[in-house]
Amino acid sequence: MRHHHHREDHPCDHVSEDHLQEPEVARVGDRGDADDRERARLGRDDRGADAPPRNVSTAEKVIPGRALVLAEPDTQRDHRGEVADNDHPVPDAEVGIHRVTGASPARRKQARNFLRQAGSALRGGGIPPSLPGVTPRLLRVLLLLLLGFGGSLHAAEATAPATLAELQERLERRLRSDRFRGGLWGVQVVSLASGRVWFEHEPRRLMSPASNSKLFAGALALDVLGPDYRIRTPVLASVAPKPEGTLSGDLFIAGRGDPSWRTRGTGRPFDSIFSPVVAVLRRAGVRRITGDVVADATWFHQPPQGSGWTVDDLNDWYGAELSGVSLEQNYAELSLTPAAAPGGPVALAWRQPDAGLEVLARLRTVAADVPAQVVVRRLIGESRVHLWGALPAGGRPELVNVTVPRPAEWYAAALRSALAREGISVEGRPRAARWPDPSPVPAGAVALGELTSPPLRELVADFMKPSQNLETDLIFGHLGETRRGAATPAHRTGEALALEALREFLVRAGIDSAEVRFEEGSGLSRNNLLTARATVGLLAAMARHPAALEFAASLPVAGRDGTLRTRLRGTAAEGNVSAKTGTLRYANALSGYLTTAGGERLAFSLLLNRHAPEAGAPSAREELDQIVALLAAYAGPG
Repeated sequence: MRHHHHREDHPCDHVSEDHLQEPEVARVGDRGDADDRERARLGRDDRGADAPPRNVSTAEKVIPGRALVLAEPDTQRDHRGEVADNDHPVPDAEVGIHRVTGASPARRKQARNFLRQAGSALRGGGIPPSLPGVTPRLLRVLLLLLLGFGGSLHAAEATAPATLAELQERLERRLRSDRFRGGLWGVQVVSLASGRVWFEHEPRRLMSPASNSKLFAGALALDVLGPDYRIRTPVLASVAPKPEGTLSGDLFIAGRGDPSWRTRGTGRPFDSIFSPVVAVLRRAGVRRITGDVVADATWFHQPPQGSGWTVDDLNDWYGAELSGVSLEQNYAELSLTPAAAPGGPVALAWRQPDAGLEVLARLRTVAADVPAQVVVRRLIGESRVHLWGALPAGGRPELVNVTVPRPAEWYAAALRSALAREGISVEGRPRAARWPDPSPVPAGAVALGELTSPPLRELVADFMKPSQNLETDLIFGHLGETRRGAATPAHRTGEALALEALREFLVRAGIDSAEVRFEEGSGLSRNNLLTARATVGLLAAMARHPAALEFAASLPVAGRDGTLRTRLRGTAAEGNVSAKTGTLRYANALSGYLTTAGGERLAFSLLLNRHAPEAGAPSAREELDQIVALLAAYAGPG
């Protein structure tokens, strides 16, 4: 189903492990691993398609939490959400015999002979031979494979360069190819054992790194806070509970930016998020609260959006609001179930309660052979969600993701409901506060207990592997807030304090801070700038760091997990490369570690900006993967 938000890596993002589709429900728009939670928007070039489908004539009725579906929008194709999914391999149909293992032995031998003949011809300046049944387009793919930039074709490894000089020549020739005439490369490859630069191309060029920024956010957190660090959230009361179990006052959850308050992707029920709060109250003997349930997000000095985010980001889950008290990554899922027959209503149901969102739906059920299409929009600052589109009759439910404004208010409302279900009555209302408002916690508040996050090593992996923006910026901001002192100006954000800590870390790591120019931690800002040399410098420094194992373990593994789960399969890179992906529109990155076939451990950074491939040409993601596959297949000496 095509899900159109106003929105990149595939960002699009990734599949985030938290966004894997349940078997019985199709997630609208999530097509696997989203790299940065941004890509769905950035692949969208047809800005004119932002408008809702035309010819909507309907009576409309708004119902909180559900909708009366009466509209009949035009189901013409809306290209706004179309994006090349950078974490999915090229379909076999597009590359012919790309997977040689599926061909007959005779066909494989014929392909290998062709590649050898073509290689000899190219090196001698002659014309490559023809291969029966090979189209011009497939011939181009085979020649790419000949140069060692292939997927799982065994001939790619058979033609791998024999010497480092040949490897360097191939890489340089590739990067200077005419197809990159409008693009910019920044590349560096370094041996971790010797420190020798194996290859570089404009290594000091400042580039947009997209989610490669997360490498620095994760390394900083592990260095400053340590892998065993846990975020501790105070649970407070305005007065001490009475012996009979009554709290004659307010309950406060004093948020510290813990990103782990979510169940999405875990299989746990929604209410399990609040089980630690229930446990604290029961240990304190609380059975009744006469006051309010208050989510205090004021400790976290941070606007709802990170610096440099664009207005387009804010309507989608990858750009969900930042808050010291967050819940379910600050977006809710709305299930859409079509009727059994065309013309019937579409049933709507929230999978997470108490988000405080209204739905105005103009949806209809259409013929079973019509593709599903839904447009979702929530205007900034509003709680009303607009839906347009059509779903095929008898189809399975579809999910749309909707960001929740003021997520601390959502947390307070959901906690109040959860407490009631656990037999702890609350007579007051849910409410919340956020910076720059003052904290609602009174002087002399009584500590009832605290909520403890998983260790930082897990939190870092949780945002690195799926490239989760919100969780990255929450950790980044939390680290900044730990540096706040009595003399720190109240207007200075935790993000700014974290950037100060990052500059100090770069000095300790021996990295030129002029080559790392960040506005925020996740990489969603289009103003973050970075060089390949600085990125490799970070990777080398972390390879020697006391937290080296935790840092490396947080990275996606090619063909195994995270945003590399479906990439580089069938190559020497599969299970070997651990690297961070990054994608914004016209910004693509892949940086990390690999071991060559010759046993050399390398740190590499590939940054490609402003590349707009022509129709039929490899995508930017494929260009990066082919280079990494070649490096991994190299068996020669360094």
